[in-house]
Amino acid sequence: MPFSVPVVDITPYVAGGDDAARAEVARAVDRACNEVGFIQVLGHGIPEPVTDGLAGAMDEFFGLEMDAKREYRTPAGINRGYAPPKTESLSLSLGVESANRMNDFFEAFNVGLAASDFPGVEVDPVHYAENTWPDADAPGFRAPVEAYFAEAGRVARTMTRIFADALGVDASVFTSRTDHSLDVLRMNNYALPAGTDVRLDGDLTGMGEHTDYGIVTVLWADRVRGLQVLGTDGGWHDVSPDPGALLINLGDLTARWTNERWMSTLHRVKPPIVGGTIERRRSAAYFHDGNADALIEAIPTTVPAGEEPLYPPITVGEHIAAKLAGSREGRRNAPGRETARVLAARDED
Repeated sequence: MPFSVPVVDITPYVAGGDDAARAEVARAVDRACNEVGFIQVLGHGIPEPVTDGLAGAMDEFFGLEMDAKREYRTPAGINRGYAPPKTESLSLSLGVESANRMNDFFEAFNVGLAASDFPGVEVDPVHYAENTWPDADAPGFRAPVEAYFAEAGRVARTMTRIFADALGVDASVFTSRTDHSLDVLRMNNYALPAGTDVRLDGDLTGMGEHTDYGIVTVLWADRVRGLQVLGTDGGWHDVSPDPGALLINLGDLTARWTNERWMSTLHRVKPPIVGGTIERRRSAAYFHDGNADALIEAIPTTVPAGEEPLYPPITVGEHIAAKLAGSREGRRNAPGRETARVLAARDED
């Protein structure tokens, strides 16, 4: 069967729907999570002016001179602010050694929920770092980014309500572990200065193969080819969103939670070369990762009788810290169950 990303309209969960309509959405999401791990979501309710505003804000910041952008760089252990090109290698988060370690050429800017967003809750200030805003150099950046952040967070929480119904568990399974969730919006820009060598090989990769770390990712992206998903056939397949759609994919914590009834999806980015240069591509990934102190262990109904869970319990914070140490600090993470899938993959190009 040809590879495709299922399209699911979640309007019954966003704008109100009867039990039958919601049940059909939950069944469709269950199939997509079980078979592909990526979903194209329509009916999400994010107004087009909000996504247009996000795109404009990204253009404003990423259009700055490099020296100005570097002023907003934060230490590797702080998942906020600016990350220049070739300072990360996402494949190391899986324990996969790259030919040239820090070779992903995308640049990014991260914002997220901070300790100040949860007054009265004791949280780790490293995980919940305060944001670094480029107000002095990009005054039009913050407001539209905050507007999109709020909308994407709403969609992520809607997806976890659908997940609970699809899995046949009470919604509190998710809500009790996400009331001070580690949520981060990562805005990515794939472009290189004129004259840069653009061979997409071991020395230069858009974004290396990886799984997302948390519960669910809400992805807005240009309709520019580059995102590739590893299918169950072992091949990499191009994916781009339909008009007006958001891409939804699962993270490692959901794979652990569901004992791999649903799997986190391996993906990478290889933007096309057009006329000797890389065609520019933008994306914004909202990572809904769960409370840093939440313990994630397999939902009992997902573990067959007489068997042990595939993963030991782990806290969200421990898992995220290990993954970030690989991608941002260059320390190869311990190989996991996904690593073998990457090493066995074949290119379809």
